[in-house]
Amino acid sequence: MAYVSGPEGNSYKINKLREGLENINVVGRVLESTQPRTIQTKKGVRTISTAVIGDETGRVKLTLWGKLAGALKVGDVIKVSNAWTTSYKGEVQLNAGSKSSIEVIKESENFPKEDEIPENRPKAFEEGRYGERRGFRSKQGFRRSRGEEE
Repeated sequence: MAYVSGPEGNSYKINKLREGLENINVVGRVLESTQPRTIQTKKGVRTISTAVIGDETGRVKLTLWGKLAGALKVGDVIKVSNAWTTSYKGEVQLNAGSKSSIEVIKESENFPKEDEIPENRPKAFEEGRYGERRGFRSKQGFRRSRGEEE
């Protein structure tokens, strides 16, 4: 099994994940996994579980929705297909739901072991003081202060 190192073919390494991605594939080792639980959402009662998966570039929290909740076993190497990313408290999170699939990869000897997976996690964009994303500039090349005309 070849592990793709970039966003080619919608496959991503964990350190390349950014908020707002859709229809992506990620391969990772399951490092933590919780039991399913039900929560109240805007769309009603939903079943979820969470996990942490990692590869040689880092770790990411994975939220499993609906029938996928509770489906992961610690130590397995998995491929999550048709997933999407969100952010929470400054960190990118991976999500898998009804249109996603999870496959356990059998030939995973070459995949990093748990103690070889770095602790770093992908960061989300940070909101600036007035709601703008840090690092983005106006057309004139500087940030406007509150109350300035466009």
